[in-house]
Amino acid sequence: MSLCVLAGGKVATIAATLFTLSWTHSVEKIRWEEDWRVTPAGLEIAEARVQGSGAGMEPPPEARFNNGWWSYKPLLGPLPELNLAASGATGEGWLLCVGGAENQCMTLGAQKEAPVILKPCD
Repeated sequence: MSLCVLAGGKVATIAATLFTLSWTHSVEKIRWEEDWRVTPAGLEIAEARVQGSGAGMEPPPEARFNNGWWSYKPLLGPLPELNLAASGATGEGWLLCVGGAENQCMTLGAQKEAPVILKPCD
């Protein structure tokens, strides 16, 4: 399986089944990260991490605090796609990283544009 990224009228195929999305919350200015898997059932979240709380981003009761991050497993089934807002109002976009220890990263949605869509490639 691969990950397809649809942005700005273009499609990029990324040969990866694991990826991390990270961003800074637009109001609270707190860093957030999510680890995802590309599966035949859709995109599945493996873990979420947040460096603080506020404005609707409180970690759930089962979250554990370690090395400055609250981490937890969101209760969310597989999704056919992720739609990432691209408001241009946050000063940065979403950071999509693949490759484990040798991360290869790209910024998505830093400019105001149509949403960026992530989904499994057929």
